[in-house]
Amino acid sequence: MRALLVDHSAPRHLRPGQAPDPAPTPGQALVRVAATSLNPGELAGLADLPDGAVPGWDAAGVVVRAAEDGSGPAEGTPVVTLGLAGAWAELRAVDTAHLGPVPEGADLGPAATVPVAAGSALRALHRLGPLLARRVLVTGATGGVGRYALQLARRAGAHVVAVTSDPVAHAEGLRALGAHEVVGPDLATGPVHGVVELVGGPVLVAAHALLRPGGTLVSVGRASGGESVFDSAALEGTFQPDRVIATFFLPASGPGLDEDLGWLAARVASGELDAGVAWRGSWARADEAVAALLDGRLRGKAVLDVD
Repeated sequence: MRALLVDHSAPRHLRPGQAPDPAPTPGQALVRVAATSLNPGELAGLADLPDGAVPGWDAAGVVVRAAEDGSGPAEGTPVVTLGLAGAWAELRAVDTAHLGPVPEGADLGPAATVPVAAGSALRALHRLGPLLARRVLVTGATGGVGRYALQLARRAGAHVVAVTSDPVAHAEGLRALGAHEVVGPDLATGPVHGVVELVGGPVLVAAHALLRPGGTLVSVGRASGGESVFDSAALEGTFQPDRVIATFFLPASGPGLDEDLGWLAARVASGELDAGVAWRGSWARADEAVAALLDGRLRGKAVLDVD
């Protein structure tokens, strides 16, 4: 099968080539990939993968062989898929617990943005608990996970505070997605009940300081690459009891991920959720998309069509 392969002699660590067809286990479906979306974390990790590996976390396509154990959707079902590798290829074997159906006839390009970005946003918000009439802070709000988190928190009845590096330039777009407030990295806002934290470093520390007693911060991403250094008083519970910092890993976030992915894909297909596709093109142009993401020129998702 055709695939994008890791090649450390290439400028972006990628080259088109041929890879063996995947061999599904009994609990996996074989999916013909139509589109994949890129995530900054997987791009940053390309340098650590061996030559010849097929990377990729997100893909949307059609089941061409249902799982032998009877789990998951039938042959011919459009699906979104999640895995730690293998998305950037014509065929992908996927655990049925990590794929969800897509409505028939839906555009699989926007659907491909669902697994990591929308799935992480939804599961992180679940970790915060009930959101109705609660104040929720979302850092890194212009990224893929942040954009979905704003929309989902607003739908759940939260008062949503978006954090961005340039609140003046991004305020209009973030408010359109559901933000009630848009603030800069100084986090100039009042106390919050929950935080979806995507930046790390000093921003994580400052966001934790805004938590009300009993509040939760879910650490989903570390886009800044900086260290989060807490003063010992920040972790003293006498006056701010039970402020939780929760770690997060989407594939291990609990049962029902297949149902969540299907629910999200249906909302993207109907237009209820904006996938935020900022770049879309053939996977022959993968280097162009990778460069745009790594250089910080995209606000939203990049989608590669497997043509």
